Amino acid sequence: MSGNREKKKLLIIEDDLGLQKQLRWNFDNYEVSAASDRESALTKVRRHEPAVITMDLGLPPDPDGASEGLATLQQILAMAPDTKIIVLTGNQNHANALKAIEMGAYDFHQKPFDPEMLKLVVERAFYLHTIQQENRRLSLTQSNSPIEGLITRDPELLKACRNIEKMASSDVTVMLLGESGTGKEVLARALHTLSARKDNRFIAINCAAIPESLLESELFGYEKGAFTGASKQTLGKIELADSGTFFLDEVGDLPFQLQAKLLRFLQERVIERIGGREEVPVDVRIVCATHQDLTKLMEEGRFREDLYYRLSEIVITIPPLRDRVGDALLLAHHFKNKFCAKERKATLNFSQEALAAIEKHQWTGNVREVENCVRRAVIMAEDSSITAQDLGLKTTDSSVEPLNLKTIREQEECRALVKALARADGNVAQAAKLLGVSRPTIYDLMNRCGLR
Repeated sequence: MSGNREKKKLLIIEDDLGLQKQLRWNFDNYEVSAASDRESALTKVRRHEPAVITMDLGLPPDPDGASEGLATLQQILAMAPDTKIIVLTGNQNHANALKAIEMGAYDFHQKPFDPEMLKLVVERAFYLHTIQQENRRLSLTQSNSPIEGLITRDPELLKACRNIEKMASSDVTVMLLGESGTGKEVLARALHTLSARKDNRFIAINCAAIPESLLESELFGYEKGAFTGASKQTLGKIELADSGTFFLDEVGDLPFQLQAKLLRFLQERVIERIGGREEVPVDVRIVCATHQDLTKLMEEGRFREDLYYRLSEIVITIPPLRDRVGDALLLAHHFKNKFCAKERKATLNFSQEALAAIEKHQWTGNVREVENCVRRAVIMAEDSSITAQDLGLKTTDSSVEPLNLKTIREQEECRALVKALARADGNVAQAAKLLGVSRPTIYDLMNRCGLR
């Protein structure tokens, strides 16, 4: 019983009892159940939840046509959309087979069937179903992660995440350094979510997105009559974040004259609204971020040194996506699943050419570029496979890096492991196949490389 329970579940929908018996014999390594009409098929789907189904479109009461089979197909997919259905059809029913594919069937195979070829098709369907279930499991795991919205296996970024978790409980001011699109706001929100301030506001402002003439009033607020058009008292973003977290994005673009006012707030923890004389105490945790080199800006006299040291009590550097081995593929899989669901499209897969293109691309726009690229590809893809052309990427031969096995063998093993896990979308068994090793070897490598 226990061995039978571990077998993969296959349902055969076939009204010809002789052919049904032949199919059972052909797939004796699976846990096979069979049905000969629509009602019994739907009952078996509800009871056994098979991952893969083979079915004949000619079912009673229309054994010579396809109407009953197509209706059964539609009901099964409505009930269990992840099920992989392989349609068995004769040469004369090619049009109906294509119609079944349009309705969501995984594949079709002609009768009389080649046992070995059909075995291969079914095995591939089971593999795809396993991958998709693993994707869903990983998505659920990631959504419950302390760093919600962050997807990575890069050791440097994982170290930064651990540091975020450690310092979340304190009120230390944190500076996040990284290129545009690397996820600075995601980490800033994580600091807030993991802190005692999580039930209060997280307020963000982008210094580069607001005109200099308006930025002071946005930050500090203003009193009624402070300037033309100030018809009522308006609180600034810092004051609105009282008891919560204030995220100052692109702080390197903060105008020099405002830097002194921000410094005074950081020292005294009080603000003065424009046109006001009253000091307003504000209890807020400050997190800031920039893609600029603040050291260079200080040398050029464009950023106050005293403000820099106030803002950078702890500095966390976020590596760009091009330096995070395997992360581009992880993100691509994640966004593909996300946008397939959002656009109500059947699950798409990346072609091998597309996977290679994703690995080779530099991703100067980082995570944001991956998201936009994959979303466009999901919308534009014309069949079940996303190509490099759909992604708008070119595949070019990359030069082979010189290797010094004596000094970097372990490093290269870890890089290969991360790439294999990324290409397999987190599936350990598939990563083992890609690397030509056993699963225990993969787990051993993961431990040695510090991967979970």
